[in-house]
Amino acid sequence: MLAGMIAPFDPKPVLLEGRHVRLEPLEARHLPLLHEAARGPDVFPWFLTDTLTKPAEMKKWFDDALRAQAAGAEVGFATVRRSDNRVVGSTRFLDLRRPNRGVEIGNTWIAREAQRTAVNTEAKLLMLAHAFEVWGTVRVQLKTDARNDASRRAIARLGAVEEGTLRKYQARFDGSMRDTVMFSITADEWPAVKARLGKMLAR
Repeated sequence: MLAGMIAPFDPKPVLLEGRHVRLEPLEARHLPLLHEAARGPDVFPWFLTDTLTKPAEMKKWFDDALRAQAAGAEVGFATVRRSDNRVVGSTRFLDLRRPNRGVEIGNTWIAREAQRTAVNTEAKLLMLAHAFEVWGTVRVQLKTDARNDASRRAIARLGAVEEGTLRKYQARFDGSMRDTVMFSITADEWPAVKARLGKMLAR
């Protein structure tokens, strides 16, 4: 590449693999596996859509994800725990802002049995490393319901900076409006965040 040229920012589906987790690009074969992972309590208490434990809602959510991926608007993953090759959730790159080299990590959910394990931490590390080191992303944002204290703490533990609350920002499936807290990590902050996540996984 010639000096001064910037590589095109054009995120595509990709397989990401670590010690504890494998992020597989979403495919039709994942639907029944995701439906199985979605069973049980406390998986979707803060989701904007109706509970994905309902087969019809899961199918709609999944079809929307595949359409967005085919259109180049999102990059979706099935989250696979490597110890038993079991699908335990899903996550996505979304809000791909190509002219500004920005992405969001979101639409993340994890089966109850895999919560508070290395699965989510390593998944975030894999996604952030790919975004910053391969795609040349300048900014990665994450957001959550203002009432979801556990999610806010988890995002802050990654090293993301809380930027503020977007009031009445998103509609929930029941028609109510959600206040959304925005966080971000920028390219210059990434080395420190990477080291922080590495220490978290080592523990």
